Amino acid sequence: MFRCIVADDEPIIRSSLAKKIEDYGDAVAVVHLAADGEEALSWLEAGYADFCITDVKMPKMNGLELIEAIKNKFPWMSSMVISSYGEFSYVQKSMQLDAIDYVLKPIDTAELHHMLDRAILNLTERRTGLADRLLLDKLPRHQEMLSRWNEQINGLQLEQLPILIVDTLEMLEGWAQKRHDLLPYLAVRWLHVVLETVTGRENAEETQRFQGIMREEREWTRYDARRYHRLGAIHQLEEGAARLAEYVRGKKGQQSSRMVAQVKKYIEEHYAEKLTLQEVADAVGMSRTYLASLFKQETGMTILNYVTDIRLEKAREYLLNTSMKIYEITNAVGYEDNIHFSKLFKEKYGLGPMEYKRRIKS
Repeated sequence: MFRCIVADDEPIIRSSLAKKIEDYGDAVAVVHLAADGEEALSWLEAGYADFCITDVKMPKMNGLELIEAIKNKFPWMSSMVISSYGEFSYVQKSMQLDAIDYVLKPIDTAELHHMLDRAILNLTERRTGLADRLLLDKLPRHQEMLSRWNEQINGLQLEQLPILIVDTLEMLEGWAQKRHDLLPYLAVRWLHVVLETVTGRENAEETQRFQGIMREEREWTRYDARRYHRLGAIHQLEEGAARLAEYVRGKKGQQSSRMVAQVKKYIEEHYAEKLTLQEVADAVGMSRTYLASLFKQETGMTILNYVTDIRLEKAREYLLNTSMKIYEITNAVGYEDNIHFSKLFKEKYGLGPMEYKRRIKS
């Protein structure tokens, strides 16, 4: 979802324009209506938008002044212009200020939607292009990080991936500086390089699957924007790592048996309970001894370790996506002792629960 602010001094036109933009669909949301350029800029000091659609003639601060101010203060944004037929000189001037498109009054819904199509494509291409340039510039100095990805994916050292993803996010954020809107794009471009390193070739079909959906809400402050762009990048990195691990498993012929898949499903449905090996064996109709041997053979880990992994992964999800306290998460994932839970979490992810949450959400 892209966020749009509308500036027009005529209330009827503002409301009508907002309705037509909402009719475009879920890809664009109107997050603020401003009566002039000054009000629009004041809102943008705390709020977040990707696009501004502005009339060119307004009191206090006209559309051209607003576009120029946005260009200087909010470089992640793009601007579009509304004008009357007799104001075409303003349109020309707005294009010189890097406005990306315009629509004439009276506003035709279909033409407005075509303008939004072009604007989304333009902004996406700009962000992707900037991410590519940053990657080309920074990558030669970060070969160690690329080697870590290659070693952990090819060695299927998946228990270390969460801390690797945190470290990668911090690296990408350093590249982007304050352009947090670039983080999901940088994450995707980084994964393309990792894919080529791991597989030895570029696979367009596989990289396309990295395009994930980041969690989005309609109204963001600037702080919210940073937070959700970071979470969007984490989503991309996690999804990409999972796809790459899947590729490596297939390549190495590591396929879980139907029974092991059934065991995993049972554990994933009952991880919050006090599970025993006998209970799991009874649930899938196997002896304890055979189950333990088969599971270790197929997965390389014990059932106890798998239960622990599932519980800690669920705990990590609670840390990222809820405001639950540590003791509540401990109970929710099947543990009773906070200290024991925190010790297991740090052993798996390299950070204690609160430190991990702080680094992700800071």
